[in-house]
Order: sequence, then structure tokens, then C-alpha cells
Amino acid sequence: MDFCIARQPIFNFNKRLYAYELLYRGNGEWNLDNTEGSRATSSLLSSTFLTEGIEKVTGSKPCFVNFTQELLLKNIHSAFPKNRLVIEILEDVEPTVEVVAACQQMVNQGYSLALDDFIYHPKFDPLIKLASIIKVDFLLTPVDNLGKMLHKLSRFDHIKLLAEKVETYEEFDKALKLGFSYFQGYFFSRPEEIHIKELSSVKINLLRLLAEVSQKKTTISRLEKIISADVALTYKLLRFLNSAHFYLLEKVESVSRAISFLGGKRFRHFVMLILISEIASDKPEELVRLAVVRAKFCELLAKQGSLKKHSDELFLVGLFSLIDAMLDKPMKDLLRALPLMNNVKIALVDDEGPYAPVLNAVKNYEQSLKEPCLENLKRVHVKPQAVGGLYLRAVEYGEELLVDC
Repeated sequence: MDFCIARQPIFNFNKRLYAYELLYRGNGEWNLDNTEGSRATSSLLSSTFLTEGIEKVTGSKPCFVNFTQELLLKNIHSAFPKNRLVIEILEDVEPTVEVVAACQQMVNQGYSLALDDFIYHPKFDPLIKLASIIKVDFLLTPVDNLGKMLHKLSRFDHIKLLAEKVETYEEFDKALKLGFSYFQGYFFSRPEEIHIKELSSVKINLLRLLAEVSQKKTTISRLEKIISADVALTYKLLRFLNSAHFYLLEKVESVSRAISFLGGKRFRHFVMLILISEIASDKPEELVRLAVVRAKFCELLAKQGSLKKHSDELFLVGLFSLIDAMLDKPMKDLLRALPLMNNVKIALVDDEGPYAPVLNAVKNYEQSLKEPCLENLKRVHVKPQAVGGLYLRAVEYGEELLVDC
């Protein structure tokens, strides 16, 4: 059976990746409506830790997983590593004597607890004393209620606060000032609208290189010249090829040999990823990771449906979908400088054209928007059953490449 898992990043106050929350997306038709919570979590844990391998899904980071009241009492957590699992106690869990005792045992065993979608009530004090993190819905909690709740929680000085659904940099700054330590949401994937700033000459040059590499008509000899002229790019390429990932019998010591080994398409993709990483060097690392996962996810979805002949262009759509957030400039202004195909540009700028449904399906999947995702998949003739496996392949691709980019 094909289980669908999605992940959402959690950042610390420095905008560095702290952990992921793993979300179960059902199976088959990607339908969670009739999946009871305990069964969903059990399936997610089994698929992540036992079937797929946690390293493929979260890299070296811990993962937050929802636990129902039933699962808290079943001792299911003990089958999974305490340094990788944060037990997220759902908001409808009642703090009964049995639940508190089970949570105390988890803490004694070295597991971390988080309270999800928290609204303060004195009855939760026993769980607050055991928890390490409290998650607050920053979008839905009124400011007045938030202030009162934070005041009541201030006496629990061991607690770290996590703001959920932080969608803009302004909300991130507000939560930071209120004393939150962790932040979950997609604020990092949008441009900062603090002030208008000119691009540095370094980033302009990187964009020009990216423009050259993105062109289908560019030649292998031209790409070799581009890479060979840049010491940093050459170093990263050769380090990547000589890493344990490829298990080579002898070292690759030149750009020309690297091209021969990777092939034209993979070589172009790798160079684009390096350039994207350099362009976004002053942004959260997760922004680059998200762009890479999107690129691969778009490509894989295209291959499964009516756009299989255009999978290369869909890779570019995903990769460039966050260029505005990387450079804090409007998408339409940035794409003027890039010789991309028209269908790629109109998908990114106008959300139209034949490629737009694929990109929108990817965004919908990231943000748990089931109905729009299914509708967009239908428009490009992709079967929903394939989505979960393709997403995990895209995540794995991103984790492997970004180690050496």
C-alpha cells in the first residue's frame, strides 16, 4: 500500500531548520477523511521509520508526530528512537491520571513532548510540567488571548514556545518579539517586503550563469568553460562526484570527466542547484531545499501524466518557483533576465498555461490542501495513488544533493 507523507519545516529564532512535523496524507486516493487518528499515526510511524527510513524523510533532524489519547496509552512510542521522535499531544487529549502517567513514563525514557494547538486551561498544568514545547496557532489565536495565555505560561520557565502557521516575515518578527523560540509555516518562502534593494553584482553574475545553464541550446563545452572558470563551482562538483554517494573506484579529477560521468541533463541540473544555493546563501537553508524538492516533484509528476515530454521544463518551474523569495524581487522582474520557455514563465508569473496545474498541485500538497491538489492532478492526468511515493523520491533527491551543494 502506498502511504502519503508530507513534512513541514520548523525553524529556530535564527531561521535555521530545527525539525520537521510529519503529516499523514492517507493512502490510495490521498484521503484522510475516514482515517482514524491513531491508525493514521501508526501508519505514518511505520512508513517513516520502518519502511522508508527516517533519514530519507527528515535527514538528521528530529520529527514531530501527532499522538492521539489512545496511542499515548499504548506505549507505541517505545519502538522508535527517542532522539528522532518528538511526541506531539493533540489538543483534544484529556489530561487524565492515566494519560499523565503515560507521559511521565515517556519523559523518564528520554522522549520529548509537545502540546499541539494549545489553549491554556488549568487542567493542562500536569502536561505542561512534562512538556518541552507548546505549539500555538499564531494565525487563529486573537492577540488579546495570546497575551493572556503567554502571561499564564510564563511561570513554566522550562517551556519553549512554537508559533504555528507563520506565513509572513512580519508575523515571524512579531512572534519573535513575543518570546517564541520556534516557528512553523511558509514565511521563509515569500519575499521580504521590508525595503526595495538592488541586487549585488555577485548575484547578478550568478543569475547570468543560471540563465546560460537553463538554456536548452547551451553546449556541454560552454558549460565546461563556465564551471572551470569558477573555482568554487569546480570544487563543489568534484566533491559531490567523489563522495560516498557514487561509490567510484577512482577519483573524478576534471570537469570534462564529471560531465561524461553525469551526462548532460544531470550535469545541468547539478550546476543549477549549486547556483541556486549560492543565490540564496543569505536565506534559510530550507528555502533551497524546498526549491530542489519542488523541482524534482514537478518533474516526477510530469512524467506520470500528460506532460511527460515536458518534464525538463517542469523541473525548471519548480526550481525557479522560489527565486523571488531568494532575491526579494518580483518574479516578473527576475524572469525578464532569464531565457526560459514561455510556458515556464507564464506558469511562474501568471499562474497560467499548461504547466501551472503541476506547480499548484505541488504547492497544495505541501500545505495540505487536498481538494485543490486532486483537482490540479486531474487536469494533468496524474493518478493520486502515485503522489505519496513521488513526493518521498523528491525529498530523498533533495537530501542527497544538498549535502554537497
